[in-house]
Amino acid sequence: MKICLISNLYPPNVLGGAEVSVKKVSEELVKKGHEVIVITTPFSENDVEIINGVKIYQVKPLNLYEIYHHPNQSMLLKPLWHIIDLWNPYDERIIKNILKTENPDIVHIHNFKGLSLSSFAPAKSLKIPLVFTAHDYSLVCMRANLLNSSGEICKNPSALCKIYNQIQKHLAKNKVDLLISPSQFVINKLKSNGLFKDVKSKKIPLGIELKDNEKFEKDYSQTNILYVGNLGEHKGVHILLKAFRKIENMNIRLDIVGKGLCSEKLKSMSENDNRIKFHDFLEGKELIKMYQQANLTVVPSIWYDNSPMVIYESFSCRTPVIGSKIGGIPELIEDGFNGYLFEAGNVNELQKLLENLIDSPETLKKLEQGTYESVQRYTMDKHIKQLETEYQKLAK
Repeated sequence: MKICLISNLYPPNVLGGAEVSVKKVSEELVKKGHEVIVITTPFSENDVEIINGVKIYQVKPLNLYEIYHHPNQSMLLKPLWHIIDLWNPYDERIIKNILKTENPDIVHIHNFKGLSLSSFAPAKSLKIPLVFTAHDYSLVCMRANLLNSSGEICKNPSALCKIYNQIQKHLAKNKVDLLISPSQFVINKLKSNGLFKDVKSKKIPLGIELKDNEKFEKDYSQTNILYVGNLGEHKGVHILLKAFRKIENMNIRLDIVGKGLCSEKLKSMSENDNRIKFHDFLEGKELIKMYQQANLTVVPSIWYDNSPMVIYESFSCRTPVIGSKIGGIPELIEDGFNGYLFEAGNVNELQKLLENLIDSPETLKKLEQGTYESVQRYTMDKHIKQLETEYQKLAK
């Protein structure tokens, strides 16, 4: 089968877990004997590259800047960028020409911001089945995270947001044949906002590779707590820092891995606490080592997080996860089995959970067994088989 994946970013350009997942899935599909092409925004000077068997087209959209640089842009430019990105005829023409040349059996769109909603149209006009995986809430929120300017869950969007979202809904209508998301929460949220009501949907959890994460012995002489991810306000790292700093135990350590707009602010919050160490973006063996050395991973999101890859990665290294009870996170974490849940934003509840686990290595060991059992449900092989099944149904 010939499969085209469309993703606004592709490694080495990484802002979140979606683009990492697209790369892994693309390469696994190639290993399974499929021909895979990817359409993305530039990450090198070449228009077309073949990497690990994946043919990658790099499309440079006509906009104020590329999506990879979006987080660092001024608040004056961002709204104009979004308006241009609503429907970009240039992107549509380029993508349509690629699809005509390649003639894939399936087009599968992931994050599309930066390639515009016009990236949905070519598949429909060429009568190629279109799959869309929702990794966030881009179709119902300009910020993609359903948070307002105060960093709280948005319950009353502004008039401008409502107009923008209505336009998006109209442009996306009747374009998608199958909606996929790693969490049922996201599917339900999109449908409750009037999207994809008559479109078949399928929850397909992310896939994780287990081959490099063989069993190893944990050390409990010091409790190592880990955060991995974007250092943006919506990820709730400030909640974790506040909870951690309230713990008086000196035999604990907090490693924070990642980068983002709030990096300097978060570092200042640590106030030279020598139990806290900030790392930059890590990947591959370096990141796996961090998970292996950790006794706990914390996912303190304050937004409706989808299905964080961090949880899958942590489980694959037998490291339990404490996560916010919000979005799709509770679909992965089971209280007392592979981790614990706490009310999003509740510093005191997180503090107490951490303190209880710091003083109980036996509980940690029990949770580790739960993570091992949990991750067997989320292997990359199972993920690919589910995708193949859905692709074959559509391509008939």
